[in-house]
Amino acid sequence: MNAPFNSRTSTRHPFAAYVCDDVSAELLKPLVFELGWPPESVNRGGLRGAIQALSVSASPTILFVDLADTADPLNDVSALAEVCEPGTVVIAAGTVNDVRLYRELLNSGIQDYLLKPFTADQVRDSLAQAQMMLMGARPIDPADDHIHLMTAVIGVRGGIGASSIAASLAWLMGENGGHRTALLDLDVHFGTGALALDLEPGRGLTDAIDNPSRIDGLFLERALVRANDKLSVLSAEAPINAPILTDGAAYFQLQEEMKSAFECTVVDVPRHMMVQHPHLFHDVQSIVLVVDLTLAATRDTIRILAWLRNNAPQAGILIVANRIHPSLTEIGRKDFESSIERPIDFVLPYDLKQVVNAAKLGKSIAEAAKTAKIGQTLAQISRKLLQLVADDPASEGSHKASLLDELLTVFKSKSKIARK
Repeated sequence: MNAPFNSRTSTRHPFAAYVCDDVSAELLKPLVFELGWPPESVNRGGLRGAIQALSVSASPTILFVDLADTADPLNDVSALAEVCEPGTVVIAAGTVNDVRLYRELLNSGIQDYLLKPFTADQVRDSLAQAQMMLMGARPIDPADDHIHLMTAVIGVRGGIGASSIAASLAWLMGENGGHRTALLDLDVHFGTGALALDLEPGRGLTDAIDNPSRIDGLFLERALVRANDKLSVLSAEAPINAPILTDGAAYFQLQEEMKSAFECTVVDVPRHMMVQHPHLFHDVQSIVLVVDLTLAATRDTIRILAWLRNNAPQAGILIVANRIHPSLTEIGRKDFESSIERPIDFVLPYDLKQVVNAAKLGKSIAEAAKTAKIGQTLAQISRKLLQLVADDPASEGSHKASLLDELLTVFKSKSKIARK
């Protein structure tokens, strides 16, 4: 679990447990001894005892905490997070047999939740998983040589719906594409990545910005909030009276770690960050530029396309026009395309009913409006982007030119120019 800071400098112990009853304590002690840890690391006191003890001492590498003494586990676990240092793996136990509680505890950063009365084998397996996690053990398939797809989503104007599209594309890449996907929302103060999926954002992103040197695979594992089996989210709701002062190193490090941990990463990039942190686009393979048919959007699309040609020449760009009403546009589509000197790739209709329904359900628009035109168009955009990570040799040459084909053409042409 991740604390916002670490003011304790004493040596960290490998393990500590805080349980509520003698039966649990007597069951844990021999298991702890098997692993070479002192039986004295098993303490009475439960969650409250853990909070009290860790507020004045360094938290252990693995923490076992009994939630049986609290009537509000989720709220009290948040209090535990305040005194726990980054990198601590937390295993919880309790008497409440509730799937929703289990999921919410996992989303809050708990590694595992054991239902009491637990058995020795259950505890042994949970501790083994915690140790594997600390050692960085991750199942790796030697034959799995996938291409990581990093997609940046940018709105040329504020309030244009880029964040909603980013959340939908991330959900589609995981749900329909079957890829392990991360959504990174870089609007630290007003981001809606977690909100769009009915999740609590947590403190992972702000912790990363405050301590970029601590960002690694384990940190990422604890910081991300899981939306489902395939999609994880890193977002924030930082206090608006606390400006974020960063050189962008944390953002770059997060991107690097996500490339190792996931197959797809969707980065929701506020347009002002393009100017402040251009390095965010160095490893981006595709960019979704969200526009509307207005004069201001036309001007800014021209400017951003020029900026991307200089700062992200390797990236394929999709122009997505959002919230388009057939008879209520400031300028016509043909005039817009003529001004930006390239066609619009996809048009998302103005469908207020589906957007409102998605918000009420706490789901992405792509999920809530699967059968509607807006949902089907989002699915088409996702499929177009996922051609970048298609690694089936049999599919080569069997489809029309994909975004990857376009990128390869660009690379080859630039290589020829460079040789000349």
